[in-house]
Amino acid sequence: MSATPLKGKVKFTKGNNVFFMTVKQRVQQYFIDQNISQHANFTMVSKTIILLSMYVGGIVWLFAMQPPFWFALFIWACLGLVKSGIGMSIMHDANHGAYSSNKKTNALLGNTLHLLGGSVHNWKLQHNILHHTYTNITYMDDDIDTKLILRLSPHFLLKKFHRLQYLYAVLLYSISTLYWIVFKDFIQLSKYTKNGVNTNSSKQNTALFFQMITVKLSYLIGLIVLPIYLGIPFWQVLIGFTIMHFVAGFVLTLIFQLAHSVEGTTHPMPNKKGIIENNWAIHQMHTTVNFAPKNKWLSWYVGGLNFQVEHHLFPKICHVHYPNIAKIVKQTAQEFGIPYLENQTFFKAIKAHFRFLKKLGQFNLNEAIG
Repeated sequence: MSATPLKGKVKFTKGNNVFFMTVKQRVQQYFIDQNISQHANFTMVSKTIILLSMYVGGIVWLFAMQPPFWFALFIWACLGLVKSGIGMSIMHDANHGAYSSNKKTNALLGNTLHLLGGSVHNWKLQHNILHHTYTNITYMDDDIDTKLILRLSPHFLLKKFHRLQYLYAVLLYSISTLYWIVFKDFIQLSKYTKNGVNTNSSKQNTALFFQMITVKLSYLIGLIVLPIYLGIPFWQVLIGFTIMHFVAGFVLTLIFQLAHSVEGTTHPMPNKKGIIENNWAIHQMHTTVNFAPKNKWLSWYVGGLNFQVEHHLFPKICHVHYPNIAKIVKQTAQEFGIPYLENQTFFKAIKAHFRFLKKLGQFNLNEAIG
């Protein structure tokens, strides 16, 4: 079964909004008191330069120096890690409008998504609109839509092969960015146009279609055709390219899963009137979980995605500020008796995710999580 999200189909109750008003006011006051911008600072700019330099430098080294095959595979794998870091840290903030107050800067850095061969337009529809608005709501949040043979919501039909999904999920995660390059964007363009999420005109969608083809062909030419032209054997390039995407796909998918598809989060469904019995902010607190908040190295690499609670409440704030505002959000949530979900370590979050997959693969709706 596939989700058919329609913008505006589900609404949240408007009452009990004091929590969000309070936490928003306190976070705003934090930036005033500290006399700092909510956008990128020196740390963020430095990270941007480091990651982009590593990516470009790695490709130049790989293609120009043409090291031994075993070492080339190591570089390809590292490129996968760097590519993931760019996506999580730079692209993600920029396409939320959180990197800079300058729209052109955000647009420029948001286009680093092209380093994954993906479409910025589709990503914003899926992530910024559907996922951030309707987090963990089945048929609305495309992030928990049925992924081939993955069941990510207790409201989807349970099938026998789902019993093994906690085992085969790793393979599906690993091929996710390859699927993205070849199929995902074109499928989403058609899907979002039909269900009204994409409000472009036919002329705009035609231009978008050819833009996607141009981006993807340029990407494939740059990373497959060019090294072959420079003398690297086709089979070596193909293996290296695949390894890079296996690494990038696995890392990106796993990190995003640890924030919502874990034990402890809920999957509420709207009532017959299409209303979720919570206001939007409190809904986010029930469907989103932080992980490894004290791990500074992980926070640096994943672009603050381990502070998902803060990110969902304040998506236009650059992630480098999340560790500080997390203290404010957590304290405010405790004052209002609202859940503040978190797994203290990265490995606890991974265990919570795979236990979640296992449970969803074994139990029917009445027994399942959420």
